Amino acid sequence: MERTPVNPWPWSLKLGYNQAEIIEGASRNLVCAGQTSVDAEGTPQHAGDMRGQMTLALDNLEAVLSAADMGLANITRLGIYATDVDEALKNFDLLGMRFGPLNTAPPMTLLGVTRLALPPLMFEIEATAVA
Repeated sequence: MERTPVNPWPWSLKLGYNQAEIIEGASRNLVCAGQTSVDAEGTPQHAGDMRGQMTLALDNLEAVLSAADMGLANITRLGIYATDVDEALKNFDLLGMRFGPLNTAPPMTLLGVTRLALPPLMFEIEATAVA
């Protein structure tokens, strides 16, 4: 798979994502449901703790990718939902710690929402990945 960043403006790179990417040579496409801060039984974890929720949601996303023989480097798009955008942005270094070493900056959208599927949840991340 070859990724070519498309950035008519450089400002998004400072935030850790490309405006778009051209993906060539991919043969498998994985569309992931939104991953949240839940344990293996689906019970919400880290109530009131945005950083804890973001960490577990990213762990859960990596588990889904791994089950499909993929990893974070295969992600071509992220959709992020947060009940408190400012608090989520304060913790975006978590995404940088995971994606930075991979030298990848998938296009993403961050949306503020009034609530997620289960009331204790504050953060949800969905992804599209290719291999």
